[in-house]
Amino acid sequence: MNIGFIGLGVMGNPMAQNLQRSGQHQLTVYDIDATRCVSLGALGARLADDLGEAVRDADVVMTSLPGPQQIETLALGDTGMIAQMQRGSGWIDLSTNNLVVAEKIRTAAEARAIDILDAPVSGGDEGARAGNLTILVGGAQAVFERCLPLLDIIGERVTLLGPHGAGYSAKIAQVVLCYLHSLALSEALMLGVKGGVEPRQMLDIIQNSTGRSYVADRYGPPILNGDYDPSFTVGLAHKDMKLAVEMAASLGIRLPLCELTTDTYARALETYGFDANHLRAVRLLEEDNNTFLQA
Repeated sequence: MNIGFIGLGVMGNPMAQNLQRSGQHQLTVYDIDATRCVSLGALGARLADDLGEAVRDADVVMTSLPGPQQIETLALGDTGMIAQMQRGSGWIDLSTNNLVVAEKIRTAAEARAIDILDAPVSGGDEGARAGNLTILVGGAQAVFERCLPLLDIIGERVTLLGPHGAGYSAKIAQVVLCYLHSLALSEALMLGVKGGVEPRQMLDIIQNSTGRSYVADRYGPPILNGDYDPSFTVGLAHKDMKLAVEMAASLGIRLPLCELTTDTYARALETYGFDANHLRAVRLLEEDNNTFLQA
């Protein structure tokens, strides 16, 4: 198939590389930052000069974008992606999105007979590089089955969860735990350290107790060594938390812990800037308590 891939950031670039390395499809890539396309060109992918060139002849377009605003801007309008795609082609959106924009793009895609799957991914940049992401899919069964061979190249656990929007909902619901756990981990560490326990020993206790988690194993060390993990930005973390709170409101439920966590990430964003390491939110709590966890 001819594949158009749009969005070559931290997640999109390695996913596109895995598709290209598979040797199974012709890949055309595009990003508003042309420097992100260079590594794909070196692997043999075709580099598009503009959006239309990337999608016009594609059997399937795959997108990996920062969030709802970018998805809506890219997809809709007379010169948007949907208007330039072939009738009868497919669109797999690997981004994190909200349900309001999901409905807008579904309606626009159906009007042009474009099959659409929401397929947000989980597993971080390391999972994207290894090709073992979890992919949470919403859409029609027949479309899912046609696209599954593509998704299997970039993911290890690929699950159809329900109609269009179900994948977006699942992604938002599960990703908030990462940020809630990160702040909860830091509070547990500070409580122990303030009471006289050495930081590394406290982390080891947590990692071998009922409170153990992926977050403790993966993010505990970057908290203690003071680099606060450069694999993700505080701005994107705040974006995810805002999506969760907004989705809860649209569904008529209230999530107090998510609201508190969103407020903390908002403060971190204001204090350190969008591109700061995502665990800098923990630094705020350290400063609030004058208790620093660097071992």
